[in-house]
Amino acid sequence: MLKVKRILASALACVICLGVVGCGKDDESSSHVDQVEVPDAESIEAIPEGAEKELEWLSYFDLNPVKNEESSAELTLFKQKGGSIKYTRTTSMNKYEKLAARLLSDDPPDIFWYEQGMTFPANCMQNMFQPVDSIVDFDSALWSNVKDSADQFVLNGNHYVAPISFNMTSILTYDADRIEALGMDDPYELYLKDEWTWDAMKEIMDEWAASGSDEAPNYGVNGWFHTFVFRTTGETIIKKDNETGEYVNNIYNAELERAANWLYDISKEGLVNTQWYGDCGEAFNANVLFYSMGPWASSGSAHTPDDTENWRNVLIPRDPNSDVYNYGLDTTAYMWVYGSQKADAVKCWLECAKLANTDQSYIEVAKQKFFVNNPNWTDEMYELAYNPQANDKITILNDPGYGISTLLSDNDSATNDTLEAVIPYLYSSVSKSDEDGTQMTWAQLRDQYNNTINSELKTFNDKLKAFTAQ
Repeated sequence: MLKVKRILASALACVICLGVVGCGKDDESSSHVDQVEVPDAESIEAIPEGAEKELEWLSYFDLNPVKNEESSAELTLFKQKGGSIKYTRTTSMNKYEKLAARLLSDDPPDIFWYEQGMTFPANCMQNMFQPVDSIVDFDSALWSNVKDSADQFVLNGNHYVAPISFNMTSILTYDADRIEALGMDDPYELYLKDEWTWDAMKEIMDEWAASGSDEAPNYGVNGWFHTFVFRTTGETIIKKDNETGEYVNNIYNAELERAANWLYDISKEGLVNTQWYGDCGEAFNANVLFYSMGPWASSGSAHTPDDTENWRNVLIPRDPNSDVYNYGLDTTAYMWVYGSQKADAVKCWLECAKLANTDQSYIEVAKQKFFVNNPNWTDEMYELAYNPQANDKITILNDPGYGISTLLSDNDSATNDTLEAVIPYLYSSVSKSDEDGTQMTWAQLRDQYNNTINSELKTFNDKLKAFTAQ
């Protein structure tokens, strides 16, 4: 009956959607908005006559529908306002090199995908992108709910990133039946009571591990969670000094050390499984209790739970010493390329994209369409995984360490065994062992990389001073 209700709801939502812009593709990155009045589609101005209306999008994926996909809600609306997108293909590995070559030839594209790695502040200081303040009013009804986040992307008094939505980079998925069989409190219920902390997670993992055997061990957690445990402290390895405007080395911060020690201890106790599993089902079959990954790994036709499975999800646990859930979320945004003269079209595109991820009618359509392909998800799972912007428990924490230099921040350029730049490597390495089985402590890791961080930051801050002096 639950499936039938959701399918009927989806059909009704599509009827509603047709009255707005037409059903778009399943936009899993759609996010909720605070309970404020926001503009509707009619309030977005069409691209003026005489202005250039086609935007060139340089990327490794197309914004236009491919194969049998439907057009996204934002693209449908943009076309109604007179715009179109021209796709120029590059790869994820050479995107910045391709952009730099276009800029050197004085032939800039118009829009480019924001990514945590290197986009801001490093490549903004390389004059790859231009500020958006002339086309985005962060005090307006459409943009005001992301102003605080946009303020984290300021250089020389200018905003470079206009957040469209926020996406859950990693979330813990678990089998609720296993938790019940252990006689333990459900993690999501603990979360609702604000009792979901490192300690609570450790207690449940200990109980699960104790129920295994030497021949078939049970593991507490697997996947991408280390970085997010660090972030729950509210601290990052590199921080911005708001008084001087410089970026500083924070690796000796006591809160980071406390998070590192917790991760080190649960690894030493055998609670962490470091194998790669392609989705939740694989991890659960390997006796993993908590699988930490993006929501894609537990949804869609290839990964979603079936009728016999009782999956739930929950945030990475809160730091027991903190009163808030500091969380690192992915920011969806489109960068305005330096030298692009198509201000009217870029403004219209950003507004169409923001509205499609803000207006409740669009959000509800995306949600109901999601349930057609994921009938065994619950509403609570969906809201936690796909509407993090609506979650008033979360304090969004931007980590500037991912945008400082190639050596510190760019995984695509890393040549070490794990293909990780220094900052992401540091976050993950307290659970790693070398060929001899030796697991490095946080003290060893920070001492090894402290001088490297200082050296890279000196070079970066010198460039920052020159940039702000322009």
